[in-house]
Amino acid sequence: MPSIEDLEKKALRYTGKAKSLYDSTHPDYLIMEFRDDTSAFDGIKKEKIAHKGMVNNRFNAFIMEKLEAAGIKTQFVRLFSETESVVKHLEMIPVESVVRNIAAGHLCKRLGVEEGRPLDPPTHEFFLKNDEYHDPMINDSLIRTFNWATDAEIITMKAQSFQVNEVLKDLFSAAELLLVDFKLEFGRLNGEIVLGDEFSPDGCRIWDAKTLRKLDKDRFRKDLGGVLEAYEEVSFRLGVPLPSS
Repeated sequence: MPSIEDLEKKALRYTGKAKSLYDSTHPDYLIMEFRDDTSAFDGIKKEKIAHKGMVNNRFNAFIMEKLEAAGIKTQFVRLFSETESVVKHLEMIPVESVVRNIAAGHLCKRLGVEEGRPLDPPTHEFFLKNDEYHDPMINDSLIRTFNWATDAEIITMKAQSFQVNEVLKDLFSAAELLLVDFKLEFGRLNGEIVLGDEFSPDGCRIWDAKTLRKLDKDRFRKDLGGVLEAYEEVSFRLGVPLPSS
């Protein structure tokens, strides 16, 4: 069986809106590809943005390594190419875990809260990962009833989501950035809950701390332009190593 260093990419396993997963020559590891595809509103709005896949791949690697250093187990193993990473093969839980530090997006529409209102303490919500039903909000009771996760797993996902928030809020703050909100996904590995999927500007909101300028996928959703430039700016401020242009 090949070592982690000698892995090769095999057959396509899954294609999402902006990423693809491939089998590898080792059954315990997959290859995650970050594509240049960009979508919003459950795939209604789509576009290719050159080099976004590379930026998100490097960004995700940087964040996952910071979280690992803080004691949070993640799916990430190592970079595989400019747009691909080796990741552990998890049994994914079909639930998104969302933490919000500042009111924005869906929360404002749902509750009539003004955008930019600080949320103290931060809020937490679960959503079912299902595009067909527009990722509906769910609660602990539904998660238990439909066997998406156990009580212990629910507690762990919540606790780890808030732990991720504490680690990353400080990291972003040091770069004069506000981590407004973000979504996480988790999976099972040998009976343990492990942080999976990705962390990139595609799945969180990031604002400039002084001007409140949006530096995330809201630039695409709201036709603000400069999507790649915003992702690169956040990467530069955080110290994410990107290839020189």
